[in-house]
Amino acid sequence: MLDGDLLKSYLAVLSTPGAWRFLLPAFAARLPNAMLQLGVLLLVHWSTGSYGVAGVAAAVAAVAPALVGPRTGRLADRYGQARVLVPQVVVHAVALGALLVLASAHASAVSLVVVSALAGATMPQVGSMVRARWAYVLGRSGRLDTAFALESITDELTFTLAPVLLVAISTGFSPVWALSGALVMVVVGTLVFAGVRGGAPEPMPVRVRSRHGVLRLRGVAVLAGAFVALGTVFGSLQVGVTSYTAALGQAGAAGPVYASFSGASFVGGVLYGVVRWRIGAPARLAAALGLLSAATVALTLAGSIPPLYAGAAVAGFVIAPAVITGYTLVEGLVPAEVRTEAFTWLNGSVGMGIAAGAAVAGQLVDRFGATFAFLVPPVTTGLAALLVLVFLRSLRPTADRSPARELVSAA
Repeated sequence: MLDGDLLKSYLAVLSTPGAWRFLLPAFAARLPNAMLQLGVLLLVHWSTGSYGVAGVAAAVAAVAPALVGPRTGRLADRYGQARVLVPQVVVHAVALGALLVLASAHASAVSLVVVSALAGATMPQVGSMVRARWAYVLGRSGRLDTAFALESITDELTFTLAPVLLVAISTGFSPVWALSGALVMVVVGTLVFAGVRGGAPEPMPVRVRSRHGVLRLRGVAVLAGAFVALGTVFGSLQVGVTSYTAALGQAGAAGPVYASFSGASFVGGVLYGVVRWRIGAPARLAAALGLLSAATVALTLAGSIPPLYAGAAVAGFVIAPAVITGYTLVEGLVPAEVRTEAFTWLNGSVGMGIAAGAAVAGQLVDRFGATFAFLVPPVTTGLAALLVLVFLRSLRPTADRSPARELVSAA
C-alpha cells in the first residue's frame, strides 16, 4: 500500500537539513559522468575518423571507473570525501584536458585510448558519495528507501539529459566544446560538493583484511553479481533497440523506444520509493530480477515497433525498483566504515555489465541478427534471480553489523 501522499514522501526527504546544499552541486558533478562514454566516442571519432578506435576508447573510459571506483570509495571511507574528491577531480581535469588537446591535434589512436582510460578512471564517484551521505544522515529510518529512490530518479535524469546536451553541442559546435563544458561542470560541481561538509560521513580509519575489500563481506558479492546483470540490460538494450529499429527501416524510432524505457524506469522508481513494503528486501530483489527476466523475454518476440515500446516500458518499470532494492540491501549489510566503497562496487558492477552486455549483444547482432541482442537480458537477469534466491539468507542483515571479524583498525 502507498504510505501517505507521494509528493509528501519525497518532500520529507528533500527537507532534510542541509540536503539541498550537497544535492545541487552533486547533480552538476554527476551530469558529466553520464556524458563521458558517449562524449569520448564522438570526440575520438571526430579526431580519427574511425568508429573502431572510438569504440575502444569509449569502452575503456566506461570500464576504468568500474575497476578503480571501489578503491577511491575505500579511501573516502577512511580519509573523508573531500580529501579524496579534490585531488581526484584535479587529476581528472588534467586527463580530460589532455584528451581534448590530443584529439584536437589528431594524435595517435594509442595515445587517445590510453588517456581516455585515465579520464574514466579518475572520474569522481560523486553518486556513491551522495548515497553514503543519505545513509549517514537518515540512518535506518523509513525514509532511506525514498532517498535511494530519489537517487535512482536522479540517475535517470542525468542519463536522459546528458546525451541530449552532448549531441546538441557536438553537432552545433564540436565534441571538443561539448566535453569542455562537461569538464567545467565536473570540476565546479565536485569542488563545491566536496566543500559542503554537512551530511558528509566522518572518516573512519578502518581497512578491510582482504585485497578484494568489501566484496568479501557477507552478501556484497551476490549483490555485485546481480548489478552486473542489471547493467547488461542497459548495454544490450542500447545495441538491440538501435540495430532492430534500423533493420525494420525505422532507425529514428530507436531514441523514442529507449526513452520509453527510461521514462518507465523513472515512474517505477518514484512509485517504489513511497510504498510500505511488507516483503523483505532480499525477496523483493529476487522477485524484481525474475520479473525483469520475464519482461525482457517479450522483447525477443517483438515483430514490429509497437511491441518494442511496450516491452521496453515494462522492463524499465521493473529495473528501477531492482536497483533501489540493491542499494538498500548493501547499506544494511555493511558497516558504516566501508559504506562508500560498497556503493562504488555496485556502481562499478553496473558499468561492467553495460560494457559486457553491449559487447555480447553486438556480437550476436553481427552473427545472427538484430533480435538476438534481446536474448542477453532475460538470460543474465534470470541467472541473477537464481543467484539471489540461492544466497537469500546472506542478504538478510544481521542484528550486529560490527566489522570486528572482517575489518582491522588501521594503524
